[in-house]
Amino acid sequence: MTFRPDGLPEEDLEDIDARLAPHRDHLRGRRVFLTGGTGFIGRWLVESFGLANSRHALGADLTVLSRNPERHLQRTGHSPFAAAASFVRGDVRTFELTPPPRLDFVIHAAADASETLNREEPLTMLDVIVHGTRRVLDFAVAAKARRVLFLSSGAVYGPQPPDLARIPEEFSGGPDLRDPRSAYAEGKRLAEVLCAAYARTHGLEVVTARGFAFVGPRLPLNRHFAAGNFVRDALDRNTITVQGDGTPLRSYLYAADLAVWLWTMLLAAPPGRVYNVGSEREVSIADLAAEAARLSDPALPVRIARQAAAGAPPQRYIPSTLRANRELGLSETIGLPEALRKTFRWHRQQVSDKTPVAR
Repeated sequence: MTFRPDGLPEEDLEDIDARLAPHRDHLRGRRVFLTGGTGFIGRWLVESFGLANSRHALGADLTVLSRNPERHLQRTGHSPFAAAASFVRGDVRTFELTPPPRLDFVIHAAADASETLNREEPLTMLDVIVHGTRRVLDFAVAAKARRVLFLSSGAVYGPQPPDLARIPEEFSGGPDLRDPRSAYAEGKRLAEVLCAAYARTHGLEVVTARGFAFVGPRLPLNRHFAAGNFVRDALDRNTITVQGDGTPLRSYLYAADLAVWLWTMLLAAPPGRVYNVGSEREVSIADLAAEAARLSDPALPVRIARQAAAGAPPQRYIPSTLRANRELGLSETIGLPEALRKTFRWHRQQVSDKTPVAR
């Protein structure tokens, strides 16, 4: 795996570029506006755009909205592909660019997925998602953008029934309206309604990507993401700790696959379409921890905090991606073991690069 300092693995960016070849020319000469460009998903979009734009002389332009561009550029300024974007300061709920630029595409990926914020400040969570989405849609209309890619979430489906192996896009479930912790999921649901309303009222071509769980370089290691926490434990050579009983079933799409899926949806999906974005290969949290434990040599011990309740069906959060496969030819190309290894090696390299050399 080849790294540039602070940049994503070059072979992953090369892979994204090669797989996007059928759609790449749709970016030629286009102007793209991206919110959430400094988050995990946004950084993959920024760097993959940068490589394609420079290598193929696309003459495209990418503007990224950020609350703190200086901090982001300080962290990623060594990546030539990240430097290809222009950054503007602003909060997604209130930003102003006057006059608005003429845009072709808008990608709305900004949303704080913090479990703490969702639990402790549900009103703030709703405000960021709902008012942020409406502000972005108003901006897209003013900028005469043709197409919007909205990054929603699999959380909009609510709890997955135990007897439903994979959630299709047509599933009509939903989160508990009486629970303030549903703020994130309900915010995304309302944001999808806003997208549909703006499509009908203003003629925007909106495509919605409902994301599930992901893993890859730049994944935060200190938040509520189990995969990131386990990689952190492996880097520190600590016991891999599962806070629950280890039975929930999840699936993880590697970030390079994710970037290909999102760019393809922006550039090639029919207007108004909704797609699940994730892996169909289920894994229990306990097995995920065991896989992370093998990142170290020798393998680390695994501790599961609670015993599973006898006879209780495991919680599931697994998408059906049949629609994305049939309509757009999208598939998962990197399995979970390799995805975890790539994530582990990238984070280890970042620590190594920042370690002072003794003199």
